[in-house]
Amino acid sequence: MAAMASEAEDPYLWLEDVTGDEALDWVRARNEPTKAQFCDDDFETMRVQALEVLDTDARIPYVRRRGEYLYDFWRDATNPRGLWRRTTLESYRTDSPDWDVLIDVDELGRTDGTNWVWAGADVLEPELTRALISLSPGGSDAVIVREFDMQTRKFVADGFELPEAKSQIGWDDPDTVLVGTDFGPDSLTESGYPRILKRWRRGTPLTDAETIFEGQRTDVSAGGSTDRTPGFERTFVGRSLDFWNRQRYELRGTELVSIDVPTDASSISVHREWLLIDLRTDWSVGGTTYRAGSLLAADYDEFLSGARDLQVVFEPNEHTCLYHYAWTEDRLLLVSLADVASRVEIVTPGTWRREPVQGLPESTNTVVVAADDTGEEFFLDSSGFTAPSRLLRGTGSGAPEQIKSAPSFFDAENISVTQHFVESKDGTSIPYFVVRPDDSQGPTPTLLYGYGGFETSNTPGYSGVLGRLWLARGGTYVLANIRGGGEYGPGWHTQAMREGRHKVAEDFAAVADDLVARGITTVDQLGAQGGSNGGLLMGIMLTKYPEKFGALVCSVPLLDMKRYHLLLAGASWVAEYGDPDNPDDWAFISEYSPYQNISGDRKYPPILMTTSTRDDRVHPGHARKMTVALEALGQPVWYYENIEGGHGGAADNEQLAFKSALSYSFLWRTLGRRS
Repeated sequence: MAAMASEAEDPYLWLEDVTGDEALDWVRARNEPTKAQFCDDDFETMRVQALEVLDTDARIPYVRRRGEYLYDFWRDATNPRGLWRRTTLESYRTDSPDWDVLIDVDELGRTDGTNWVWAGADVLEPELTRALISLSPGGSDAVIVREFDMQTRKFVADGFELPEAKSQIGWDDPDTVLVGTDFGPDSLTESGYPRILKRWRRGTPLTDAETIFEGQRTDVSAGGSTDRTPGFERTFVGRSLDFWNRQRYELRGTELVSIDVPTDASSISVHREWLLIDLRTDWSVGGTTYRAGSLLAADYDEFLSGARDLQVVFEPNEHTCLYHYAWTEDRLLLVSLADVASRVEIVTPGTWRREPVQGLPESTNTVVVAADDTGEEFFLDSSGFTAPSRLLRGTGSGAPEQIKSAPSFFDAENISVTQHFVESKDGTSIPYFVVRPDDSQGPTPTLLYGYGGFETSNTPGYSGVLGRLWLARGGTYVLANIRGGGEYGPGWHTQAMREGRHKVAEDFAAVADDLVARGITTVDQLGAQGGSNGGLLMGIMLTKYPEKFGALVCSVPLLDMKRYHLLLAGASWVAEYGDPDNPDDWAFISEYSPYQNISGDRKYPPILMTTSTRDDRVHPGHARKMTVALEALGQPVWYYENIEGGHGGAADNEQLAFKSALSYSFLWRTLGRRS
């Protein structure tokens, strides 16, 4: 059993009562002064500017193909909770597509008397006649599920339906689903996710569903899915042993057939006759050692029969890594990064010959938005810090055509982008991008962004909100590609896990120092921002490196690393951070855990702490307790908690615009008045 903190050890435990009256009274008592301080006329101007960006009809409606239609989910000023809609390719090519609305979430919320937030649709394939619709009350990870008839456009009476839970559900056939949910006592893992997977047949109660797979309570989760591709029908199940390790099986009748790949493989893909294996660590098999970060291919059936005839589709080097990939019916789209610059290639299965996709815009970051795994169509999105998105449609191996473009929201003509490298404490070269107006005279207010965890890569991209509220006003923006991310493959991440976590902070601090050394900014003009795992980074900057910053914005953060594994989904991240209940692990976690390292003897920069009551992934207690502890020591801290929004911190564009304007108002007021 995990050790529980007492009130003597942690006097602010009462703030972990998410919706308790006393805790919410505390929240309201801090929200109001923060709004009074920063929500002035300039804030309102920025809020309106941000909302114009988020709500504009000139945005690109990103789509995915299902049969003859292209589907999209869309939010705007008229439909803040959104529309699930579809159109034809012919209509989509026009400036004003004729959208066929299937579900109006705002209207549904009014009918149900609930503030629904869209959480996705699982459409029955290949029939495309039914969908399992997930809706979140307020934006939490927990959702309700309802079956929807795509022909009558109505929810199915007595159809498949689940109450609010962190469920996993998907089609097995038109009258059967695979479901993992809260079935009652002992049906969830310690992380709060499904432990048991069942086959649930139409017309029967959920209590009669057949158990087909079980994980352990100590797992992160268990689940499964069915591939209904004609001629390649397969059901897969698996256990997430921790955040980075998974046991995978094909379920044949009642027999579990192990897919004998490394448990820590970043991903596997079974597409028609092919198996792809994305390695996180080196793998020695059949007398050959394959490098971490490689993408390997094999004939799926032969592999399950014991053959190990593996072919290397992609192998990284010190400058390149695999970013992501996607299948069309008979081609593989592969996106790699070279010093954080993207390259897109089309790969022919069998020979695995790679050919660059022609005609892509220069100096932009390109990603696969969608690919039709039953045909040849794919969509790519290209953008850069100063280049708005362009949507490209490709078929086969020819150059894709541009069919949509996003508007410019700020004048980028005189804004330059440069990439720099700085040595971290251990000598590792860390890249970062600087985006700033060409006419900047000397140091300027600068916003440094970082994340550094879970192998998440931060790549250049266009943000109209950032451009309008920061760059166009003369600010400098910096994106740090620190370790913990995936910008240089899995090794960039694994070396910064657990006892290596200090490297994340050292990298970020090195970038901060280099910005000052280059004269781009001064300490008093340097702000930093991060959320979730990046919020943890901000907490470490506050408590370990306060002399390097003029202000910090810390959003939906982890901060109490002594108790993170006991709160909401925290137990699922033990493989990333370590186990605080293990004395050996706590020895290195305690060195950086922000909540346990607050000091009244050091001068901290002002910090804005933001979170959401409805965040059921990272507990709002982290931000609450850190704030009250800082207050008790007289440190400068501001706090705002949104009642909705989930882990993203906002449930709709209105809330997102408010949160963005609040952060920039705080930064301009704090950094702009310093010299």
